[in-house]
Amino acid sequence: MRTSLLWPALTALALSGCSVGHTEYSRTALQHVDMSVTGIPTVLGMGILGTTIPLTPEYSLTAAHVAKTAVQRVKAYHPYCDVAIIYHKNSPDTLAKFRTSAVGEPIKMYGYSFISAMPVESSGVNLARTAITNNWNKKPCMAMASNAGVVQGMSGGAVYNADQTIGGVIVGYTHQISNMQSKKVILKDVSLYIPYGDFKRWLESNINIGQAPATAPDHA
Repeated sequence: MRTSLLWPALTALALSGCSVGHTEYSRTALQHVDMSVTGIPTVLGMGILGTTIPLTPEYSLTAAHVAKTAVQRVKAYHPYCDVAIIYHKNSPDTLAKFRTSAVGEPIKMYGYSFISAMPVESSGVNLARTAITNNWNKKPCMAMASNAGVVQGMSGGAVYNADQTIGGVIVGYTHQISNMQSKKVILKDVSLYIPYGDFKRWLESNINIGQAPATAPDHA
């Protein structure tokens, strides 16, 4: 697949707008993610909304920019990716399973919409690996771009692989990704997430999730 050869030259230029792609109401999302609302009031009379991922009975995973304003205490921030672990009480049998997926693999994204405060999901495929630089991400952090839809509020939500393992954490979206040298636009209106492989060692150093490594499914 051609897009798999593009990622070393890609850079995310900006995260802007309200959404990209298609999202829809999802009861399934309730099984995979939780809503995070801060105590900071807005013009709508509610707090800033984000999404968290149940990790263990004591901890959840989310985007660092969501954790920064969340009411839950933060256990650890990733040193260079927009990912954080927060203290959060979850079901006693919670034990997240992870696997990094490859370009071309199908994924589903789960989170909460800031506009409706309802659980939503989207479907798509991984398109390319891309550099991402902003206040929360810096080298050597790499993101995965996909054509799955994202709406404001889904940051910190879960990216699921077809085998029901978690592939990463949603961090935003961008309306275009350009080649770093030529400035040619390569991809438009894509969602962005931090793949598990980029925070695996950090996660294991902070939490013993007690899982055997998941293996990638065979492909024809």
